[in-house]
Amino acid sequence: MSPRTLSHDATDENTPLVVQHQPSSSSSQAAATAMSILATLAAVSGATGVALGAFGAHGLKKRISDPARLQSWGTAAQYQLIHSVAALVAANTMGQTRAGRWGAGLFLAGISMFSGSIYLLTLDPARFGKTLGPITPLGGLCFIAGWTVLAVGTRGRLR
Repeated sequence: MSPRTLSHDATDENTPLVVQHQPSSSSSQAAATAMSILATLAAVSGATGVALGAFGAHGLKKRISDPARLQSWGTAAQYQLIHSVAALVAANTMGQTRAGRWGAGLFLAGISMFSGSIYLLTLDPARFGKTLGPITPLGGLCFIAGWTVLAVGTRGRLR
């Protein structure tokens, strides 16, 4: 039987006419590798999110006295942690699907752009304000796109 065939057993009336698709081993292996890389990056992002959050809560107060900048740092750490978990879940539970891989990848891109730009803007707004200010909303769009891809790609179902 070829990888994409219709099968119907005429001797069994209860056997439905179905499309059977078995991915090739190379595409399965590529998906597993992508899932592994995404899961590792998500876990590293989670660890650095905790470290950066702790630094913001304790060490950053010695350098920065502006409460709005400290709050921005906290927001960046919060979004990094939330989306690290989301990326890890997407990679581990849905990593074999395009939606899972795209969702996890978009979350990681969003973390880099959204949280990363806020961290740098908090540390040195004069140096990074003009170049990184426009990057922050793009990271937010990646977060929104990641959630949307998961919603549409899974249609509410988890594998």
